[in-house]
Amino acid sequence: MTITEKVLQAVQNLPDDAPIEDAMERLLFMAKIEKGLQQADAGQTISHDEVKERATKWLR
Repeated sequence: MTITEKVLQAVQNLPDDAPIEDAMERLLFMAKIEKGLQQADAGQTISHDEVKERATKWLR
């Protein structure tokens, strides 16, 4: 499925009375998922232990 097809499907699946902000949020969410998948495919990930370590530092 092309990006255009994904965008059209996402918008078409919204309720008829959905505000434009809902469409924008859905598209942004889809873009972030797509970027994350591309990063994972490229090996640009971090381990669970690294996430826990970073979270500990952020929460101090």
